[in-house]
Amino acid sequence: MQFHHHGYVSGDPRIQPAAGVGINRPEELPSEVDVLIVGSGPAGMLAAAQLAQFPDITTRIIERRPGRLEIGQADGIQARSVETFQAFGFAEEITAEAYWITEMAFWRPDPETPKNIIRGGRAKDDEAGISEFKHLIVNQARVLDYFARVAAQSPTRLKPDYGWDFQTLEVADEGEYPVKVSLVRSAGPDEGTEKIVHAKYVIGSDGARSKVRASIGCTMAGDQANHAWGVMDVVAKTDFPDIRLKCAIQSHDGGSILLIPREGGHLFRMYVDLGVVPENDHGAIRKTSIETIIRKANEIMHPYTVEVRDVAWHSVYEVGHRLTDRFDDVVPEQLGTRTPRVFITGDACHTHSAKAGQGMNVSMQDGFNIAWKLGHVLEGRSPESLLSTYSAERQVVAKNLIDFDKTWSTMMAKKPEEFEDPSELEDFYVRTAEFPAGFMTEYTPSLIVGEAKHQSLATGFPIGKRFKSAVASRVADTNPLHLGHQASADGRWRIYVFADPAAPGAASPTAELAEWLATSQDSPLAAQPQGGDDDAWFDVKVIYQQPHEGIDINAVPAVFKPEVGPFKLNDLQKVYGIVPGDDIFDARGLDRNGVVVVVRPDQYVANVLPLTAKDELAAFFAPLLQARQPQH
Repeated sequence: MQFHHHGYVSGDPRIQPAAGVGINRPEELPSEVDVLIVGSGPAGMLAAAQLAQFPDITTRIIERRPGRLEIGQADGIQARSVETFQAFGFAEEITAEAYWITEMAFWRPDPETPKNIIRGGRAKDDEAGISEFKHLIVNQARVLDYFARVAAQSPTRLKPDYGWDFQTLEVADEGEYPVKVSLVRSAGPDEGTEKIVHAKYVIGSDGARSKVRASIGCTMAGDQANHAWGVMDVVAKTDFPDIRLKCAIQSHDGGSILLIPREGGHLFRMYVDLGVVPENDHGAIRKTSIETIIRKANEIMHPYTVEVRDVAWHSVYEVGHRLTDRFDDVVPEQLGTRTPRVFITGDACHTHSAKAGQGMNVSMQDGFNIAWKLGHVLEGRSPESLLSTYSAERQVVAKNLIDFDKTWSTMMAKKPEEFEDPSELEDFYVRTAEFPAGFMTEYTPSLIVGEAKHQSLATGFPIGKRFKSAVASRVADTNPLHLGHQASADGRWRIYVFADPAAPGAASPTAELAEWLATSQDSPLAAQPQGGDDDAWFDVKVIYQQPHEGIDINAVPAVFKPEVGPFKLNDLQKVYGIVPGDDIFDARGLDRNGVVVVVRPDQYVANVLPLTAKDELAAFFAPLLQARQPQH
């Protein structure tokens, strides 16, 4: 965290000074906005927190509830999501209050006494070290609280507008605010009041029954649900020894349970198998009582008992896998003729079972993906064509998630005798660990993802996948730090220059690249607005191959020590060396002749290039940047 470069800060440095539209922000919902977000779930709140970092963009988020969510249905937090929380500044706090999943236990029928269950095996949650972050369980409501705090403490002072229910929208062919949105007051003394809001863009994050989705003519398609599960968050007295471990429990003839311990040390969640839904059920299974769910759980867990003392929440759901054909308002016949104005995220465009712990996590990445792109377009950094990449990228991710979840939920519903090997479920869990951790997303070449022409120069940073952090030593203060953790969700592109063997001050490809970045009109840095910080749009860091003791900070090129703030102070926190014994060049397969790794604002690797590939670097950014301005 950096502060004081604008002057002395005596209060909480996480609270950014109000700026732009955040100065004298109106409490009442305006009739014209740049971005209207519908729904304050995970996708909507993350999108709001990201857009709140752009001072001159008017973003409002509406929610039909009268206030914050108190009990959230989702609770599984992938390591990829915790990486995202790190960028927004609250990973440590939420990890401290969460339940950490480090192992999963697998229970199955006792071969000698099949009516009893026994522990059949255990599996490490992240044995391969996919991420330095934990796999967490924490209430969705708390996740929303943290994003709400980020948004409220941002330059735009964004807060949800509660008590507004979306009705419908229309997109005009022209006008500065072409999306006409009809709302009705759903809470408060003026309940029932209608309001029209005109927006430049709309993000629909309004859940599985999305009215935004309906307004743009999208429909959900997929499998009909045919298997039901009762889910309950409870505190109980029990003799089951693994009650504080994530467990997959299979009984001989009574179905199965997925047990998820919750935060706080006592609460836990059970997904209890209620069996196949009859064709003529007509929704009757959804009326299953909590008493029936508890009785069924005890049948499955025999000889152990669960004496429920309190029920925090319970529900019944039928497993269904459904996906929309597009995630924006551009119908197939309009492709290439216009750019989108309306986007849908999360459950509004993909639904699946809850047992793989994917829904909230994938939804948040939807919000991250579209929000920075809207920020860049609305600020004039990038052309509107950037917005067409949202649906193209995220629909593929949702399809892959549904395919994975179909396999996992089907395996969870199988009877033990239907498995060829008793450890088949356990083996699948271990074999597919990277997917539920959130790290299988791999964007294909596009406007914002380069071809893998030079991938061999950085094998540990696959193009299209998230930037997997590693440790480097910051020269200025000698701190060994995770490089990826120094990137905040501020909407900037990252350019990591992994230097050739020469030390700073010597003639080298690194020095030549630095000079080009700082002075050439072809450099992406040349597009930055005049009068602002040198690193306003691009965070450029250098990592030398020497330990910090061997690096003379005064010899480091100026582009890696940009001037920031009104006092034009040099930012010395962008210069790194290696940590002996944990060399980032070795850890991430980086070529010793040097390499440039370009990372998107949402933490995905966009390109890998040689230090000498200045023309290729310029060509990659050229279509992403508006008219260039003279270097300042």
